[in-house]
Amino acid sequence: MAAACGNERSIILFVLLLWGVGLYGTRARALSRETMALLSIKALIIDEGGHLDSWTTAGADLSSAAPCSWKGVACNDSQAVVSLDISGFNLSGSLSPSVGLLSSLVNLSVACNNLSGPLPIEVTQLEDLRYLNISNNLFNGVFPRNFSMLRQLQVLDAFNNNFTGELPLELSLLTGLEHLHLGGNFFSGIIHPQYGNLQSLRYLALSGNGLTGRIPPQLGNLQNLQYMYIGYYNVFEGGIPAEIGRLSNLVRLDIANSCLGGTIPPVLGSLTNLDSLFLQTNNLVGPIPSELGNLTHLKSLDLSNNRLTGTIPAELAALQKLELLNLFLNDLHGGIPSYIGDLPNLQVLTLWENRFEGLIPQHLGRNGQLLEVDLSSNSFTGPIPPDLCKGGKLKRLILLRNRFYGPIPAGLGSCTKLYRLRLGENQLIGPLPPGILALPYISLLEAPSNNLSGTLPAHIPISSSLGSLDLTGNNFEGPLPSSIGNLRQIVDLYLSDNRFSGSIPEAVGKLRNIAKVSLSGNMLTGSMPLALSKCESLTSLDLSRNRLHGEILPQLSNLNVLASLNLSRNNFSGSIPSTLTHMVTLTSADFSFNNLSGIIPSEGQFANFNHTSFDGNPLLCGRQVSCKDVNILNPSEDVPRQSKSLIYGMSGLVVGLFILTVGAIVYVLRNERDKQFLWSLFKVNLLDKRWKLTAFERLDFNVNNVLYCLEDDNVIGKGGSGTVYKGMMPNGKMVAIKKLPAIRKGALEDEDYGFSAEMQTLGNIRHRHIVRLLGCCSNYDTNLLIYEYMPNGSLGELLHGPRGGSLTWAARFRIAREAAMGLCYLHHDCTPMIVHRDVKSNNILLDSNYEAHVADFGLARTLHDAGKSESMSSVAGSYGYIAPEYAYTLKINEKSDIYSFGVVLLELLTGRRPIEPEYGECIDIARWVRKQGQSKKGAIEVVDARMGLGETSKMMQEAMLFLNVALQCIADMPDQRPTMREVVQLLTDIPKAREHVVSATIPHVSSPPDLISI
Repeated sequence: MAAACGNERSIILFVLLLWGVGLYGTRARALSRETMALLSIKALIIDEGGHLDSWTTAGADLSSAAPCSWKGVACNDSQAVVSLDISGFNLSGSLSPSVGLLSSLVNLSVACNNLSGPLPIEVTQLEDLRYLNISNNLFNGVFPRNFSMLRQLQVLDAFNNNFTGELPLELSLLTGLEHLHLGGNFFSGIIHPQYGNLQSLRYLALSGNGLTGRIPPQLGNLQNLQYMYIGYYNVFEGGIPAEIGRLSNLVRLDIANSCLGGTIPPVLGSLTNLDSLFLQTNNLVGPIPSELGNLTHLKSLDLSNNRLTGTIPAELAALQKLELLNLFLNDLHGGIPSYIGDLPNLQVLTLWENRFEGLIPQHLGRNGQLLEVDLSSNSFTGPIPPDLCKGGKLKRLILLRNRFYGPIPAGLGSCTKLYRLRLGENQLIGPLPPGILALPYISLLEAPSNNLSGTLPAHIPISSSLGSLDLTGNNFEGPLPSSIGNLRQIVDLYLSDNRFSGSIPEAVGKLRNIAKVSLSGNMLTGSMPLALSKCESLTSLDLSRNRLHGEILPQLSNLNVLASLNLSRNNFSGSIPSTLTHMVTLTSADFSFNNLSGIIPSEGQFANFNHTSFDGNPLLCGRQVSCKDVNILNPSEDVPRQSKSLIYGMSGLVVGLFILTVGAIVYVLRNERDKQFLWSLFKVNLLDKRWKLTAFERLDFNVNNVLYCLEDDNVIGKGGSGTVYKGMMPNGKMVAIKKLPAIRKGALEDEDYGFSAEMQTLGNIRHRHIVRLLGCCSNYDTNLLIYEYMPNGSLGELLHGPRGGSLTWAARFRIAREAAMGLCYLHHDCTPMIVHRDVKSNNILLDSNYEAHVADFGLARTLHDAGKSESMSSVAGSYGYIAPEYAYTLKINEKSDIYSFGVVLLELLTGRRPIEPEYGECIDIARWVRKQGQSKKGAIEVVDARMGLGETSKMMQEAMLFLNVALQCIADMPDQRPTMREVVQLLTDIPKAREHVVSATIPHVSSPPDLISI
């Protein structure tokens, strides 16, 4: 087939050449050959933006129709095409082999488009080519050979494509090459030692592939090299070769996220021209070399997320140009040297999760340059430095989980750029600094578990930014001011365990975005304000342990998304409103220790509530207490006969009117024209609502373009998280639109879910294997999330649908690894880490090349402490994928995702769903595989027979190793599961490890955990 395709290309080029030679003279021949070559290139390109409209010979004499005036084309004095630059034109399609006819081409750039297919080998015929940029496209397949023919080539940029196979060895012959960027592809194998022969190289980027082996010491021969990027998803053995220290011209060295071991070579201190050194997220051990103090031009030093020990060397005081110092997630100890506060350009200082102690230099921040400081989870003590925001630039200050004492610096109250302040779990005293609640960008203000005191300001100005306020566990007192209603964007309000008194102001009804309210453990009095029933986004309401009285509001049933309600230990009286039984979202409720009376409802969710939810109410009956006289305990049950007749009559009237209305609509809709008329009226109403479009990248469409796609014919999916539509934008680009109710608009913090969780998660991250969120539209009723469209749907639909049998082992293995890389990014490269909480095959989407993208972040949570569990109010996720400890204890951490991913791996391997009747009662795929695979034969039999691997094939050996990875992921005890980074590594190692497979028997797996041991 390949030979046939090659012959076909040769014939096309030959015909074009004959056509040009046969029609024109010498100069005309050259012009028409290039003209026809360009028209051939255009013919294989989809140009929806019309950028290539000038590429036409209509109305022109071909003998003089030189293409030099065409957009993106440039010629030399002889009218020969020497430059073709069509980058950033939003083109799709493929690049024609006719590009090889542009024999004088020096510059070829097709970057930043959506071109796909293989890169034509004819490119290697352009002997004068010096600049080739094909970055940010979808080119795939093996990189063309014969690149050694391009001896004039100086720049080769193929960043962010889908090339596979090993790095091209032939490139090592291009001794004139100055810029080589092959990052963001799927190259495998090693970095060839011969790349050390590229003596002219100034820029080398191989990051973001799947390279293995050792970093060749021969790279130390690249004496002209200024930029080296070789990390991220490349997994190198050994450590950093000392020969890298010979690269005296190096300005930037980035070997982050590469599983590097060993120590940091002291010889790196000889790279005196370095301005950036990035070695984060590796397995480096030992101390920070004092020789790094020689890097006097250094601006950025990131050694975070390793296993470094020792103290911060005194020699780093010489780094007077340092702007960023990241040392978090190590095992460093000692104090912060005083010179850190003297660094004149320091902007970012992050030292969290180490064993640092002692005082912080009190002059830290006096340089007026600080943007971010995170010293959390250490043992620092003493006062917080007063001048952290002296320059007014500070944006993030995270000091939680230390032993700071004294007041919060007053200067933070005028820190106008500050948007995130976390001071919890210290020993701070005194009031909140004046003005801190009015900062224009403050979105998160946390100071729980301190000894703060005072009152909330009586006049809180209207705030459009504060999304989360947590003052839990302090000594605040006085009333809650009515001006609290000015916090219009507040989502989480935690004021529990203080000394607030007085009534809850009606102004809380203005908090239309509020999702969580916790006022428990105060001295609040009065009745429950009716305004609470207007907080339609409320999901959790905790008013427990106060002195509230009166009846429970029946109008709480208006809170359509309320999941948790705690009114315990107050003085509420009357009956539990029957309207609350209609709240299908209510999964947790506590009415204990009040003065309630009447019958405990047994309908709806109330049937699932534990009897302890109603303890301490002597006049309540219906659970463990018998109701001898229902009419006395619940007089509403004794309705007079006349009233009943009136009720029945009114009900009949309502039903009759409803039937008439439906009949009229049916009659009208018999006419197709009337349908269109009614639909147009609906759309006008829809478009007239106040919509806000938030874009996360440059968009070529508006809100109305999105709304017009919300038709039933465009529905491509429905589920608990919303309805998904497909739609074509005016530029021809397909998008997917998820429609959600307006639940959490504006949410910003840890317990977010639904619209807010997905928007905040996807809007702030970019990764090749995470579905891309383009933007969102919202009004008071509806939220719309707009994604890149995935034409091949979900892995679950493909795997378990009619086409599942055509999914080869190679494709399944690749999808597994790509999805693992996406989850690895969430767990290890996001700060704080993101736990997906709903990993399943239906949430892994496939693009046009069947590349995997993790999707649906409606249940995602951020965790600030890796490895530590956090409690949830209820179990969320999908049956068959939920980790056992989560189901038992409602506690999650990143290991919950890893269990779910292990189930996905079993799906890929077996071709079966997580739950199937043939497994047996109460048995899921995890237990079934363990049961079936206690022998070699049984292990092989669980593999999807549709793949036809054969019992002794190398692919079956890979499948058995794949099965072992899956079983490690679904270990019952969370601490026995690998990390997501280790999963990526295990999957990456499978092809080379298959040669060492000794047995295909599934190893022994521990029995389900004892509930007490969790």
